Amino acid sequence: MEFRDVVRQRRMVRDYTDEPVAAHVVTRAFEHATRAPNAGFTQGWAFVLLDTTDAVRGYWTTTAGPDRVADPDRWLAGMMRAPVVIVPCSSRAAYLERYDAPDKASTRARNDAPAGEPWTVPYWHMDAAMAALLILQTAVDEGLGACFFGIPPHRETALREHLGLPPDVDPIGAITLGHPAPAAPRAGSPRRRSRRPLDDVVHRSAWQA
Repeated sequence: MEFRDVVRQRRMVRDYTDEPVAAHVVTRAFEHATRAPNAGFTQGWAFVLLDTTDAVRGYWTTTAGPDRVADPDRWLAGMMRAPVVIVPCSSRAAYLERYDAPDKASTRARNDAPAGEPWTVPYWHMDAAMAALLILQTAVDEGLGACFFGIPPHRETALREHLGLPPDVDPIGAITLGHPAPAAPRAGSPRRRSRRPLDDVVHRSAWQA
């Protein structure tokens, strides 16, 4: 598939069949994810792969609650059929350690940055998000569907415990991966909102109304 087609066809899929995803496709998605740009080549990302029936159900039970899983609404029912859930994670500590290294310490000095917070932007989250996007694009290239979505804030602590995440590793969201349900209706905000034209979002030389 041409790259332009991968970009244009990417969308969030929220309804899946229960057909398994080939292991080599999941591996390819991770291989692409780890090619994402990342500050200082820190590679501070990590991914929790849930690809068994029990592991996937455990994710939904933890984040949605057993009552909702037992009686899911349309969105949850469609998402729960995805045979693979991936939880991308980031690590602020990895970036602090990387930029304390001799070849990067001068960066902090040049920017006159404080020792505890060398950046105004959390690049550890940004880099993990770019890696997640490559997983979404790989899904399109493989003829699959995927959806990136957030973790309910009040469920994050339970999910951390359920997945055994270390204290310095943070989940930035989750990705479902699977075969789109036949004739699944296009859902979500793009159905209700039009795409903004380039002239509205590209500001040349300076910001212009």
